[in-house]
Amino acid sequence: MDTGMKGRVVLVTGASKGIGAATARAFGAEQARVAITYHTDRAGAEMVASSVEATGGEAMVVPLRLADAATAAAAVGAVTEHWGDIDVLVANAVDWGGDAPPDPSVRFEDVPLDHWHRMIGANLIGTVAVLRSVLPGMRRNGWGRIVLISSSVAEEGIPGPGPYGTAKSSLYGLSRSLAWEGGRDGILVNVVAPGFTLTETRAAFPDAVIAELAAGTPTRRLSDPDDVARLIVFLGSDSNRNLTGEVLREGSSAARAAHAGG
Repeated sequence: MDTGMKGRVVLVTGASKGIGAATARAFGAEQARVAITYHTDRAGAEMVASSVEATGGEAMVVPLRLADAATAAAAVGAVTEHWGDIDVLVANAVDWGGDAPPDPSVRFEDVPLDHWHRMIGANLIGTVAVLRSVLPGMRRNGWGRIVLISSSVAEEGIPGPGPYGTAKSSLYGLSRSLAWEGGRDGILVNVVAPGFTLTETRAAFPDAVIAELAAGTPTRRLSDPDDVARLIVFLGSDSNRNLTGEVLREGSSAARAAHAGG
């Protein structure tokens, strides 16, 4: 299947590791021009860029901090100055509002309101800022693909991370509104909601935990970042001709992951 991605300009936010990195490499294998954003891990982003180029794509690295909307315009401006308008946006970056994911043992009422403001501000408004910057070019060209990366936590929930799940669930309504508005200009917008995915950190879980999680899936296997990336490439390519405003789920239950220590 020809995805039609050769020479297309793709922006993948939060692509220095995990699903974002796998997505950047997958678009590179389709000979796309891939812009990789990072917040703190520039070295990781540079390594991903090298792997994109090794597979036949072109790559560049740009900083972006979701909590600072001005960096969204700066990142998009750097990409468009280098390659032209962005054809595909994969909004994968996440801001935890701190140095690590939230502690599931913290009760809902004990989560400070300023943490809610940071999480919603970064992960919703920050994503909107990126969208506002890429949409004019897509409209000019009459073609665009947007893939918003959510999480199964948005639907199933797990103890503790209320602000994260709320921010991720907001992408559902955002995608449906934008699908209606963007469709008239050839812009398709979808959400991918991965479950427990074997990223670099989670692949190091004890074998017994991984086996328990896998047993709870219909296929008896967990998705890895490459599995998710293949779905994203389809949604972001010419192969997707009219699928828009949908939420596609990939992987196992977030609730099971949480109860197994995920």
